[in-house]
Amino acid sequence: MSLRGTMDLTCLQLLLFVTSVLSWTTDQACLTVSTNRSQFFKDESVSLSCEEDDSSAGWTLRRNTTKRQMTQCGDGWGKSNGSICNMVYMEPLDSGVYWCESREGSTSSIINITVSGGSVILQSPVLPVMEGHDVTLHCQTKSPPSKLPADFYKDGSLIRTEPTGHMTIHHVTKSDEGLYKCHISSHGESPPSWIRVINNSSESNTTPETTTCENASHPPPSSLSSLPFVLVSIASICFLALLGLLVFLKTPCVVRTSKGETQTDVVPLILCCMFVFPHSNLHYDYYSVNYILVLCS
Repeated sequence: MSLRGTMDLTCLQLLLFVTSVLSWTTDQACLTVSTNRSQFFKDESVSLSCEEDDSSAGWTLRRNTTKRQMTQCGDGWGKSNGSICNMVYMEPLDSGVYWCESREGSTSSIINITVSGGSVILQSPVLPVMEGHDVTLHCQTKSPPSKLPADFYKDGSLIRTEPTGHMTIHHVTKSDEGLYKCHISSHGESPPSWIRVINNSSESNTTPETTTCENASHPPPSSLSSLPFVLVSIASICFLALLGLLVFLKTPCVVRTSKGETQTDVVPLILCCMFVFPHSNLHYDYYSVNYILVLCS
């Protein structure tokens, strides 16, 4: 490949590099639950919040239910107070998956919440359980007495019957992961709930009681906090890539912009690969990249 072809390829590679770097994000959020259980009776209350690693990320609580798809707190459900969402007098239609999401589209892990209109629920952890920890499941009735004999099931199979309505799994392992439910005679059966087990070296820094803090996904575009890194990286790579070419190449280039074409000699060749860096509108919703097209004859 000629030096002229190399120059064209270098500028194209730099443009692709900008695009890829701008897609790197490190924003994370921890989804916090006021009570660590996945099932609730109708008309109960719960508070969910998004604890932010980056306060500028603008995390919002969202959910996906059978009634409405991907709506945020305050949009017909819940009362939003910053990153906290308070849900009172819950209905079975509030059952679904909940997660935190930033303006850029990064997400926390999801949790499943079930609101039952029946008379029995299974009180099980809504958050992942660490391997080696003990987990206690409670088969709860809506009206007293609550400590009644209960049958506990995992993946549809009876585990055992407990006389006081609660069952403890000691030193949980991955094999304990599954779908659990319970049944109390003359009262009925609870909805099923999934119990997830994670190991000590997993991606989660979960505490047993209240929070789940997992790696967020990293869809583009990134936040503006990455721009200083982009600026330094592009300037350094562009300089190193073109320094050797400047010694040998004595060819004029045509710089084509929205204002027309201008001729440039070898010295301003570095400017041929400079970019107008991404910028956003007032709401930081959209990003655009403007670049200078270089044609070397």
